[in-house]
Amino acid sequence: MKILIVEDEPKTGDYLKQGLSESGFVTELAVNGVDGLHLALTGDFDLLVLDVMLPGLNGWQILEQLRHGGKDMPVLFLTARDQVEDRVKGLELGADDYLVKPFAFSELLARVRTLLRRGKGNLEASVLHVADLELDLLRRRVSRAGRRIDLTAKEFALLELLLRRQAEVLPRSLIASQVWDMNFDSDTNVIEVAMRRLRAKVDDPFEPKLIRTVRGMGYVLEVPDCA
Repeated sequence: MKILIVEDEPKTGDYLKQGLSESGFVTELAVNGVDGLHLALTGDFDLLVLDVMLPGLNGWQILEQLRHGGKDMPVLFLTARDQVEDRVKGLELGADDYLVKPFAFSELLARVRTLLRRGKGNLEASVLHVADLELDLLRRRVSRAGRRIDLTAKEFALLELLLRRQAEVLPRSLIASQVWDMNFDSDTNVIEVAMRRLRAKVDDPFEPKLIRTVRGMGYVLEVPDCA
């Protein structure tokens, strides 16, 4: 799942990005209101974590324009403004939750998962399938043929991307930007290593093999025709 963070305080922004990434989410960080609104309107995000006091546009304005633009992604306000009227204003504009700084990351993570569950409408919608492989986005669990498979946060994010785009050949540059949030460097083998480890867990012990390398192009997850 992909989360957009709009936060202009560098330490808080980096802390949120690192913590949510280590919890298995793909994250993107905007440090001002204008960039945050642009990303929220044009990107495919499952959740927005939004500060109120931002340069360019404030959080109230961003949320208002999002709702007017028909974007219904869950929004969690994260701000030092702790007055009752501020919370009421945020909720009336269409926010889904409001957390006051300073905060405990464990509470933030619990609220994020609750909002994502609510946003999906039901648990069934948060489970991705192909053949006998199942990935539960909210419980952060993976199984194949009924057997539980333990993945690292990056392996989970990589498998989620492959499942969401199944039967589509994904170039290494796209995988690098979506899972590692970095520009692709042809001199690094981080993607190949991660893919090899993922295959060892979800493919090698099972049939049919689902992850395939397309030489010169990238990787694809799909059920082979012979299956």
